[in-house]
Amino acid sequence: MAIVTYNSERYLRRCLDAVLEQTGVVLDVVVVDNASTDATRAILRRYRGRIRTIHNDHNAGFAAGQNQAIRSSRADWVLTLNPDVLLLPDFIRGLVEAGEADGSAGSVCGKLLSIGPGFKPLAERRIDSTGIFFTPAMRHFDRGWHEPDGASYDTMEYVFGASAAAALYRREMIEDVAVDGNFFDPGFFCYREDADVAWRALLQGWRCLYTPTAESYHVRSVTPGSRRAVPAAINMHSVKNRFLMRIKNSTAGLYRRFWLPMTLRDVLVIGGAAFSEPGSLAAFWHLAKCAPRALRERREIMSRRRIDDREVAEWFSFEPVSQAVGEITPATRWTDSEPRYVAERTA
Repeated sequence: MAIVTYNSERYLRRCLDAVLEQTGVVLDVVVVDNASTDATRAILRRYRGRIRTIHNDHNAGFAAGQNQAIRSSRADWVLTLNPDVLLLPDFIRGLVEAGEADGSAGSVCGKLLSIGPGFKPLAERRIDSTGIFFTPAMRHFDRGWHEPDGASYDTMEYVFGASAAAALYRREMIEDVAVDGNFFDPGFFCYREDADVAWRALLQGWRCLYTPTAESYHVRSVTPGSRRAVPAAINMHSVKNRFLMRIKNSTAGLYRRFWLPMTLRDVLVIGGAAFSEPGSLAAFWHLAKCAPRALRERREIMSRRRIDDREVAEWFSFEPVSQAVGEITPATRWTDSEPRYVAERTA
């Protein structure tokens, strides 16, 4: 299990207690602290002997911190977990059992339910995330966010990807899709890194399995339409990572299908940064610095690609897309001796 903390004292104790109360699994809990200045490190010391900790001398970001934790373990499955998630006792066992039953699943996500700040229960059960989906405008959202918990999300199915707030990843997939030894792209720093991983995994033929029987709670601090309440640095990384993700994973074929919504959204994002969110203009400077490395990574990602644009495009919709488990033949894992689909050579 991989947890990254940064000034997480408000939630950390209850989060770790719930982790250590998981049933039916043996856990290796690794916590990477990104130079917290609050009581986070004092809290971590109380769990000495039950967890492993890595202390950074600066804030390396969520993506780099998760990579540190992942590399420090050799478990067959890795759960990435935010400190503001409160696990129910059977959550991890439910994810692992679902993943072990489906060899095509590189990641597994459960039903995250909303909970108020400070882990304060809400008056009614509402969805936080049942996986993520992408729109033709290249925006990604959590399936079911803020909807009442109902029958719509009570079926096991394949989804585009998992929210890294509480996502289970197969070690085989981690090693398969990592680029330069990094599972999450450290250039993202924070925000959208899980969507980047999901897109990369999709290109390489891995599925993400959603299982509704694994439930937990998540405090969501960044919600759609809440940009003015979010720190400027987060908004800046959000803008940067929107384009960085596209440089790495999109193709000419996908652009031909969705060029109009993609372009309209890009104009809106650029215009918003220029006229109403000037703090995000720095995103384009950071993007320019990241671009050479991203282009090198793109060439590697595309050389490993296993599915074509038609299959990829089926996952982009303005409404959440899922695929029934019973109606799909599990994807065949390719070996190095077998031919692979090669991306459009001009992409």
